[in-house]
Amino acid sequence: MQIARFIARLTIGGLFIGHGTQKLMGWFGGPGLEGTDQMMQALELHPPRSNALAAGITETAGGALVAAGLCTPLGASGLIGVMTTAIRKVHWSKGVWNSSGGYEYNLVLIAALAALAEAGPGELSLDHLLGIERSGTRWALGAFGLGVASSLVVTEVGRRLAPPPPPETTPVPAT
Repeated sequence: MQIARFIARLTIGGLFIGHGTQKLMGWFGGPGLEGTDQMMQALELHPPRSNALAAGITETAGGALVAAGLCTPLGASGLIGVMTTAIRKVHWSKGVWNSSGGYEYNLVLIAALAALAEAGPGELSLDHLLGIERSGTRWALGAFGLGVASSLVVTEVGRRLAPPPPPETTPVPAT
């Protein structure tokens, strides 16, 4: 089981590192910071540049923490937060199935991250090596709860910081 957790951590964490660097630097065919900024604007996550940086940094750093097995519940909570926001802002309206653009994949990642937080990163981890490994139901629920709460805060702040809609203009009658 130790090797399975190690492989799961490397796979999940590594893919999140890739996603984060797509957002931040345009690596692996990603949009880079400018494209991510535009995406955040379209998703009404204000201010868009701050949210673009936050999402990219959270995915990159959270992925690195999970892959290394370092502060595993903290890394998992950040990634759960990003996936929760993706579900709420992008995928929810499309239903559950990934084939229709739904939230299936995001939900699987959330479940896998919560499972890693509960089981712990295992013996092949920096948490274990440093003697700081934390695991169990409370850590999993904490990671899940902190991730979901952070998503709620980010979207509410984004809503409150949204610029006001442009004033409606009434057509001037031709004379």
